Amino acid sequence: MPPSPRVQTAIAAAAAQAHLYPSLEGDQLVADVSARLRVAPDRVVVGAGSLALLQHTLAAYTGAGTQVVHAWRSYEAYPILIGIVGATPIPVPLDLSLTHDVDAMLAAITPDTRAIIVCNPNNPTGTQLPRTEVERLIASVPPTVLILLDEAYREFATVDVDSLGLAQRYPNVVVFRTFSKAYGLAGLRAGYMIAHPEVADNVRATAPPFGLSLIAEAGARAAWADTAHTDHIVAVVGEGREYLRHAAAERGFTTPVSGANFVWFPVGSRTAELRDACVAHGVSVRAFDGEGVRVTVGRREAEDAVLAAIDTLGAPREDGG
Repeated sequence: MPPSPRVQTAIAAAAAQAHLYPSLEGDQLVADVSARLRVAPDRVVVGAGSLALLQHTLAAYTGAGTQVVHAWRSYEAYPILIGIVGATPIPVPLDLSLTHDVDAMLAAITPDTRAIIVCNPNNPTGTQLPRTEVERLIASVPPTVLILLDEAYREFATVDVDSLGLAQRYPNVVVFRTFSKAYGLAGLRAGYMIAHPEVADNVRATAPPFGLSLIAEAGARAAWADTAHTDHIVAVVGEGREYLRHAAAERGFTTPVSGANFVWFPVGSRTAELRDACVAHGVSVRAFDGEGVRVTVGRREAEDAVLAAIDTLGAPREDGG
């Protein structure tokens, strides 16, 4: 889903000032986020996407000889970022419902654990931890371990988690959010995090200056202000998500309830077959060999093309593929 005309105008105006440096820490966007979320500015850090902010946080708090726990399958960048900072990733399999296994993640914590990443809603399955499970996990994690809540898809979520309230209650909770999804700015790279002031200060000290470009900040500020367009994107995605899940179910393909802007098809051994069929029908999807296919929603013609690809596969097998 593209950004609104208001955002495109703001980006063009900023581009005309590209010879000027941006602020060191994205001060205007920090002020905007702080005002709407009613969070003190010293708790807000902005940067070139939530992924960059996650990397800076890992660099500030982990490293050689430390461990970072995360669910798997989850966002494939996690083990990459953890490896970049020299820490050891500790992947914990999802449960049978393809959701974070809270008990298993807690059991994976050792004296060497410095952080635990929770992607909620989860990428690529779209599954969501309910509020009670998020709160139970946070209350059970030692205070010396950071709990990194990746909420890249929160605007599309069907489960309400008061993550900002949790970040206020627990100094070791850090919330990451992005302008890439519901705000239509994936190509500009802008995101923000909410954390205890001490954590925020340490992340700022780790991050290089000018981490948020002048154009990205202008686009993010305009998108943040254009709430009607964000609501439109969320509504279109929600409708497309249910349309695709319902039509897939009519064809015998079961998909988990998604709180993201995509639908997960757990087709197992037929993953490559479904991916190739989608490509043949003009749609690029994200395939995870032997596991499943993630299909982003939002354009009805693309969703119909995926359904046409599914029709070429025939009925699913007993293993779900």
